Amino acid sequence: MVTAVSVRGLRKVYGEVVAVDGLDFDVAPGAVMGLLGGNGAGKTTTIAMLLGLLEPTTGTIAILGTDMLRKRFAALPRMNFSSPYVDLPHRLTVRQNLTFYGRLYGVKPLGPRIAEIAEAMQVAAFLDRQTGKLSAGQKTRVALAKALINRPSVLLLDEPTASLDPDTADWVRGYLKAYQASTGATILLASHNMAEVERLCDDVILLQAGRVFERGSPTELIRRFGRDNMEEVFLDMARGRGRGLDSLRTGDAA
Repeated sequence: MVTAVSVRGLRKVYGEVVAVDGLDFDVAPGAVMGLLGGNGAGKTTTIAMLLGLLEPTTGTIAILGTDMLRKRFAALPRMNFSSPYVDLPHRLTVRQNLTFYGRLYGVKPLGPRIAEIAEAMQVAAFLDRQTGKLSAGQKTRVALAKALINRPSVLLLDEPTASLDPDTADWVRGYLKAYQASTGATILLASHNMAEVERLCDDVILLQAGRVFERGSPTELIRRFGRDNMEEVFLDMARGRGRGLDSLRTGDAA
C-alpha cells in the first residue's frame, strides 16, 4: 500500500505521563485526515513527532517514504505546518517572516510567491507590519500563509481556523479544500471544530488518552455512534458513551 504517512508503535512518555501510547495508522496520498480528541489526548504531541520537533520514546514514522527518525531533512522541504500555539517572530514584519521561511524551504522565485500567498490569505494589506502587532485572527492567517509558502505535499494543521470569525474561517476551509484538490496534498488536521472536520476530512482518528479510540470517515462514525453529527460523536467519546476500538475487538463476544 502506498502511503503518504505511516506510523507504527508511536509512543511518547514524559516521566510517568504517557502522552501517546502505541499509535498505528496510515494516511493515503491526497487524503485529509482528522486527529480529534480532548485536551491531553495526544493530538499536538503526535503532530510534533511527525514534524520531528519531538523524538518518540518508541515507534517509527515514515512520511513520503522517508524515515523521519533518521532522514527527516529529506522530507521536510515537502512538508509544512501551522499552529496557533507556535508564534512567528513578533518583531519581524509579515513580509520578513514569509521571506525567512520561504528561504528556509528553498522557495524560488520567492518574491512572486510571497505576493501570491499574501493575497490568497488576505494578509497583503499588512505585509510590512510587525507580526506581533497583528490581531489574533490576522496572526492565524499569516501562520497559514507561512504553512503554504512552499506548496507542501504534506500539510499538518493544528486548529487552523482558531481565532477567525465565522466568515473568514469558512473561507479558509474552502481555500484548504481547493488547495488539496488542485495539488493532491495530504493534510492532517487537528481541530475542535466538528463542522470543520465534517467538511474537510475523508478520514478521522478519535484519540483518547494517547490511543486510537475509533477511526472512520465522518459519515461512518456518525452512523456507528448512532448520532446526527460529529459534535455528538465527540461528546459521546468525551463522556464515555462510545465503545472504542479496543472494546470492539475484545467485547463483542461478551
